[in-house]
Amino acid sequence: MNEPMIQLLVLAGIAVFLILRLKSVLGTREGFEKPPVQQQPDTNASRRGFEVIEGGPDHDITDHVAEDSEQAQTLAAMKRVEPSFSVSEFVQGARGAYEMIVMGFEKGNLDEIQPFLSEEVFDTFVSVVASREDQGLTIEAEFIGVRETTLADVSFDKDTNHAEITMRFVGELTSVVRDRGGDIIEGNPNTVKRQKDSWTFARVMGSDDPNWLLVATDA
Repeated sequence: MNEPMIQLLVLAGIAVFLILRLKSVLGTREGFEKPPVQQQPDTNASRRGFEVIEGGPDHDITDHVAEDSEQAQTLAAMKRVEPSFSVSEFVQGARGAYEMIVMGFEKGNLDEIQPFLSEEVFDTFVSVVASREDQGLTIEAEFIGVRETTLADVSFDKDTNHAEITMRFVGELTSVVRDRGGDIIEGNPNTVKRQKDSWTFARVMGSDDPNWLLVATDA
C-alpha cells in the first residue's frame, strides 16, 4: 500500500472519530423541532406578595340605609359577628313573611304562622282571633302585594348578640268582615285597601337558629 493511500485512510479514521464524538456531545435532531420557547416573566408572581384589598362601602348595607348612619354601623357590627348575614336576603325574607303572617292572621290560621312569632305576639293574635270568633265574625281577605318595604331601624346588643330590625311595610289587600249570617258589615271585596305596618323582627346573631321572629307590631 503506497503512502498516499495510508494517509487517506488515517484522515478518514480521524473524521469518523470526530463525527462520533460530536454526536455523543450534541445529540441528534430528527425532523422539525420548534425553537425553544423563551420563558415569559410571571406577572402573577409579583402580585402574590402584594394583593390590593378593595375598599369602599358595603352595598349590602348601603342599599338599605344611609352609608354614614347609625343603622349602617349597627348592621356592620352584626355582620362582623355573623359574616354570612345578608341584609338584602333578610329584607326579602321579611317581605315574604309579612304576606304570610298577615294572611294567617286575617284568616285565623295561627298554627301555620306560630313558628315565626314570638310568644307575646302569638298570644296577642290568639286573643284577637278568639274575640272575632266569639262575636261570630269571619274575615275574607285576598293579598294583592307589598307596595313598599323599608328598613326603618336596627338595634344590636354586643354583649348578648341580640339583634332587632324594624321594617315598614305598605301592603295592599281586599278584606271584608261578615257576621254570623254571612252579611258584610265591614269592607268591600272589590276595593283594594292599603295597609301600613311597622314590624320588628329579632334574632341572636351567630346562633345556630337562622330564623327571625316577629316580636312587635305597630300599625
